[in-house]
Amino acid sequence: MKIAFTTKGTSWGSAMDPRFGRTEYFLIFDEEKDKLSAYDNRAAANDAHGAGPKTAQKLFEYSPDVLITGNGPGGNAAAVLEKTGVKIYVGAGDMTAKEAYKAYKDNRLKQF
Repeated sequence: MKIAFTTKGTSWGSAMDPRFGRTEYFLIFDEEKDKLSAYDNRAAANDAHGAGPKTAQKLFEYSPDVLITGNGPGGNAAAVLEKTGVKIYVGAGDMTAKEAYKAYKDNRLKQF
């Protein structure tokens, strides 16, 4: 399973980014390969409109099964993500990526 995190950095110790559309980075953890990858999304900060759907389309390229974020995507981005079948979990805004992963595994995050 691949799990995507919205973060402010590129490692397990990075703070979660509560935003989805303008998140600074995506961390993708491939549980089967035990591999963590980081993807830069900082260009989305310059988008005046439509950052959420664009970010959702970009995330789709990485084929995650689960998205863990702080506040959740906005309506348009949520609609795009829903079509891809990605399960979204929220409530990780004040955590590091590693803490968010543990919270997810312990069923302490809320499904969006």
